[in-house]
Amino acid sequence: MKIICKKSNLLKGVTIVMKAVSSRTTMPILECILIDASSDVIKLTANDMELGIQTEVEGTIEETGMIAVNAKILSEIIRKLPDNDVTIRSMENNQTSITCEKAKFDIPGREAEEFSYLPKVEKEGSISLSQFVLKEAIRQTIFSISDSETNKLMTGELFEIKENYLRLATLDGHRISIRRIEMEGNFEEKKLVIPGKTLTEISKILSGEIENEVIISYTDNHVVFEFDKTIVVSRLIEGEYFKIDQMLSKDYETKVTINKKEFLNCIDRATLLVKEGDKKPVIIRIEDERMELQINSQMGSMNEEILIEKEGKDLLIGFNPKFLIDALRAIDEEEITIYLMNPKAPCFIKNEEESYLYLILPVNFSTAV
Repeated sequence: MKIICKKSNLLKGVTIVMKAVSSRTTMPILECILIDASSDVIKLTANDMELGIQTEVEGTIEETGMIAVNAKILSEIIRKLPDNDVTIRSMENNQTSITCEKAKFDIPGREAEEFSYLPKVEKEGSISLSQFVLKEAIRQTIFSISDSETNKLMTGELFEIKENYLRLATLDGHRISIRRIEMEGNFEEKKLVIPGKTLTEISKILSGEIENEVIISYTDNHVVFEFDKTIVVSRLIEGEYFKIDQMLSKDYETKVTINKKEFLNCIDRATLLVKEGDKKPVIIRIEDERMELQINSQMGSMNEEILIEKEGKDLLIGFNPKFLIDALRAIDEEEITIYLMNPKAPCFIKNEEESYLYLILPVNFSTAV
């Protein structure tokens, strides 16, 4: 095999597929990238058996063939080569040479037959979205995914397709984040639980352009994302996702409308007095047309008032400030509406159309007042 590519094209392709290279494995082949020049297109592939990524790279094929090479070594070599054409050539003994201008590296390769190709997925259904919309929806929900392996479903994100809507939802036991996207056309109902790792990596690769599309295809076991000459295949998390709708309530005793930026900046200031890992709540007192925020810690205390519009009862309630900050940063609107019931019931931040909804559980603050 012999291929010639611009360094920039090769580096872009390697960077994309590196996201599916296994970092902890006893199988050396899973630490490799497959360079496939067996047809008229140069393809790079990586697969850690849970997540697989394949992308096309522009270049010239002078001799057809395939070789698997260590991903970390390949990536570091290409990154440090001059900005010029790079030639990759593999010999019969799998020894692989990488040359660019006067630099030449010789590294051992592996037989392509050892490599685990992306699984062939018999697609049962598919939807199409703007890359911008998907990238934003992931950003606005992924933060409330759990990193605890004790409950696998909490480490995934629900993609629920129903009629002309796609709903994304995550939860970690303390909060729920939901985004609802309107789509063109009607689709059969389907629920997919996609690993958080997959979505984090996809959001890094997506261009985020409004006019560029991503096609999402699925079966009972796999989901496939296709965009910009790149294919991402991921296993789904098995099991029935939590019954989110049963956790959502329309009831409230207090309704607050507030400027989002003011509220976010105020909580941000309050956290200056909280050490990382310290679980000091921000205490919110809602009275008449004002909201008072208070935080007490070993480093000091802070008090601030914000003007609000209020319907219903006065209320004193405490929250983990990080959970409020995460939700507020994910909302693009200038004004937000918060629905509250009592000091022990969750609050809901949502708009009228419910295109976004954030549920946050309050915390006990009796020791902090």
